[in-house]
Amino acid sequence: MSVSIHPSAIVDAGAQIGEGTRVWHFAHVCSGARIGKDVSLGQNVFVGNRVVIGDFCKVQNNVSIYDNVTLEEGVFCGPSMVFTNVYNPRALISRKSEYRDTLIRRGATLGANCTIICGVTVGSFAFIGAGAVVKKDVPDFALMVGVPARQIGWMSAYGERLSLPLRGDGTEVCPHTGDVYTLSAGRLARQAADQ
Repeated sequence: MSVSIHPSAIVDAGAQIGEGTRVWHFAHVCSGARIGKDVSLGQNVFVGNRVVIGDFCKVQNNVSIYDNVTLEEGVFCGPSMVFTNVYNPRALISRKSEYRDTLIRRGATLGANCTIICGVTVGSFAFIGAGAVVKKDVPDFALMVGVPARQIGWMSAYGERLSLPLRGDGTEVCPHTGDVYTLSAGRLARQAADQ
């Protein structure tokens, strides 16, 4: 299996791209980018120099991933969602030394047109609803919606809403995978069925 790069895409010399990755129409990957295997970069995607994209990520059309953003394995970036890397940008003031790190943990989903303000961590398998604006760290498995984003529930790794309470304690089994989810002290943990 090899890398597939559309003729209209620009991949600068030095960019690291893993096997099976697909770079679609009018995308631009900068020279310092590190992209894993089996990644899909949709039409008009931009990937900056200091960006790491893990294996199996899907970046839909019109997403710009700027310096200091890291996507772990299996992250989904919905169409036209937005990353930032400077908290208080001004055109007349250079703030490249003030970039804030943004980390999107394994398996998270960032819905269409959502915005991730720089400097936050989005937890594993969290689900950010379409159009939400994330200004603070997001727990693992959290379902976040609104402006600013607020947690309204929990999501399974399979991508379905769990019926667990937002606060308190509880246990639920995913009907699709058999994974057991345990909520305790405001944190959700998963015990995979195959363990």
